[in-house]
Amino acid sequence: MMKVKSLVLAGLLAFAPAMAMNNMALAQDNAAAAAPVESANAAAPAAEEAANAAEAAPDAKAATVAAPPRMKPTEGVGMPSPGEITLQEQFSPTGHTARWLHDVLLLPIITIISIFVLLLMIFVMIRFRRAANPNPSKTAHNTLIEVLWTVVPVLILLVIAVPSIGLLADQYKPAPKDALTVKVTGYQWYWGYEYPDAGIPEFVSNLLPPEKALENGEPNLLAVDNRLVLPAGRPIKLIITGADVIHSFAIPSLWVKMDAVPGRLNEKSFTIEKPGVYYGQCSELCGARHGFMPIAIEALPPAQFDQWVLSQGGKLPGAAPAATAAPAATADAAKAPAKTAQAAPQGAASAKL
Repeated sequence: MMKVKSLVLAGLLAFAPAMAMNNMALAQDNAAAAAPVESANAAAPAAEEAANAAEAAPDAKAATVAAPPRMKPTEGVGMPSPGEITLQEQFSPTGHTARWLHDVLLLPIITIISIFVLLLMIFVMIRFRRAANPNPSKTAHNTLIEVLWTVVPVLILLVIAVPSIGLLADQYKPAPKDALTVKVTGYQWYWGYEYPDAGIPEFVSNLLPPEKALENGEPNLLAVDNRLVLPAGRPIKLIITGADVIHSFAIPSLWVKMDAVPGRLNEKSFTIEKPGVYYGQCSELCGARHGFMPIAIEALPPAQFDQWVLSQGGKLPGAAPAATAAPAATADAAKAPAKTAQAAPQGAASAKL
């Protein structure tokens, strides 16, 4: 009997250290499992406050900056004029070159050639009529005339080609690096504008009803509810595309015209010389309401344009957004539970060893 008691006591003494170690390891495991939960609970309010601050920052910024007043259009500027027989007055460097080429070079040449050909036809009909020439001339060649009607047209075409090629190159010149980028999307039947550089999301521009256009003092069928706001005197780069069918973004007074093709990004760069309101229309047959998707550009002085950007919740070039610090704090708070969770199991493992 004494031997049996001795064996039982010896067994209890042998297993007691192992049981104690297991209880300690179990307690440490429970503490390690609870640590991330407590850390997460502690970090949650901080993360939530940071997120709320990040969401409230742009709104507060936009609320403190008021948008500039809507600019009134000027009669004859940026729109067709009654009785106008030439191109609209231009307000971009490329537009000035194009209008000079049209008014000063092409129209005089076309007029002179047309009058010369008309007088030549009248002379031939009178001089070589049957009554005056019962016996027609049998002359077949005249070297001087043949040289002249070959060389003179070539010279005329060269005179036209030199400025034309220069104008063509200017129209497709890439925009400078500091140009304001605006994405223009054509829809059936309205336009969408987005400012990726300023962080302003897309908004749409629709035709104003006739009574509303009259109330605003704007031309009917050209006035819109939301204008494309751009700075005057700064280079602008438009990225133009279509969402459904082919449209065409055209502003005659700025010499801007570019097709909006679905699945393709076309680029157009220009500079507006003078603040004002400039109107245009879709210039590609795009469906039933093709004639009812106008374009209105409001060119503001640079300071007022910056004010408009801030009023829309955007950011100015080179300025860091106000909500930059809040996401960083949120990310740090989110990382805290992970670090605690990683450290706790390592401590438990070392305790087990």
